[in-house]
Amino acid sequence: MNRKNSKMGMGTFFKGYGIVVVAIVGCIAAFCPGTAVAAEKEKNGPEQRPSSQQNWQIGFTPSYSSGNFGTDITSQFVYAPLSIRKLFRDGDVTLVIPFVSVTSNGTATLVGGQPTPTLPQKCLKRGGTEIDTDKPECLALLNAGQGITAGQKVTNSGLGDIILRGRYYVVEEKDYVPLITLTARMKFPTASESKGLGTGAFDHGYGVEMSKLLGQKWIAFLDGGYNFIGDPEGRELQNQYWYDIGAGYYLTKDLLASVYFEEYRSLVADLVNIRDFFFAFNYKASAAWRFNGGVMVGVSNSAPDYAFSLGTSYRF
Repeated sequence: MNRKNSKMGMGTFFKGYGIVVVAIVGCIAAFCPGTAVAAEKEKNGPEQRPSSQQNWQIGFTPSYSSGNFGTDITSQFVYAPLSIRKLFRDGDVTLVIPFVSVTSNGTATLVGGQPTPTLPQKCLKRGGTEIDTDKPECLALLNAGQGITAGQKVTNSGLGDIILRGRYYVVEEKDYVPLITLTARMKFPTASESKGLGTGAFDHGYGVEMSKLLGQKWIAFLDGGYNFIGDPEGRELQNQYWYDIGAGYYLTKDLLASVYFEEYRSLVADLVNIRDFFFAFNYKASAAWRFNGGVMVGVSNSAPDYAFSLGTSYRF
């Protein structure tokens, strides 16, 4: 079986979207499926259902990304998530608790762990080096308390947005039928908006993942979904559709190398979509230990120029 790895108050959120979450929980006797956002993705390739002795998994996969997002100033992001996963026969549920560090001039922040430009192009002066603080609407978009002046970068660190995600395997792979997985996620705004570590708003998303072994060595991947993005105070962000398509090859029975093309709709209307290529490896060292790594290369101005990650997980 294959696996791959509106600004509102708390009360309003749980009265509305909480109903959806409860319905999903009831459908699979646990919180159903997780989403795919670049920093959250787990492209682990095929693996067997967990044994009765392996019901939990703990993982740590820090990443570093850098990009200028179409400007003359480079922003850097460190995303270090601790993941705690409960494994079920037909799916899993994962809690992600990240530590983050952001060095930026206010043009980009982390959304669900993904470096994302959130400042409109019109708010940058010619050349893209400085934020146009002469425009009141642009000045209002800067996060309060960041201490940012035109063209200046600051570094802030702390707790990132906590994410609850899961997946449910609805169709088993057989003959010409791929493995089909439903996914869902919920992002809690625990990252400080005033420090530029997040948007300060709830997000939730849903999607579908598919994978299929082709012969003994090759595997194909196709994923897609839609994220409902919460609006920070004073600005409106677009909801986000996303998809990726990829292929993997088994160098050995335990070592998988894969490559993906990914696209995510920009959260800001006047910016191009986020597009990148992601190169990954996954190694199953034993029934308990797994290792993974990846390199991302951005191919649009809204994507980081590059990113890399290296991590491990322990199943018990």
